[in-house]
Amino acid sequence: MRTISRNDLRSVLADVTVVDALPAAPYRVRHLPGALNLVIEDVDGQAAQLLPDRNAEIVTYSTDSACGRGEALGERLEQLGYANLRVYRDGIEDWVGAGLPVEADESGQPVG
Repeated sequence: MRTISRNDLRSVLADVTVVDALPAAPYRVRHLPGALNLVIEDVDGQAAQLLPDRNAEIVTYSTDSACGRGEALGERLEQLGYANLRVYRDGIEDWVGAGLPVEADESGQPVG
């Protein structure tokens, strides 16, 4: 699977669909700006509704490079016919560590 760096993701954030592969509880605490939430356990039943354009640019991520949820989700989306996927392997920990903004809970209010 193709990867994307933090700096490259920052530059295209407004133009891609970002998908947080972590469970709902950590997603509500913090996620990348505008990120959708979809876990591998629900991808088969929810991908078509949540991600209707199979040609859209999609970036998946999870906690960090040691967490495989983002990559596993991206691989499953590829199997389901999504054509333009990348994974941000360094994940939310790298994003937060760089001091970049995140959103929290369903209201999308910034944290910190």
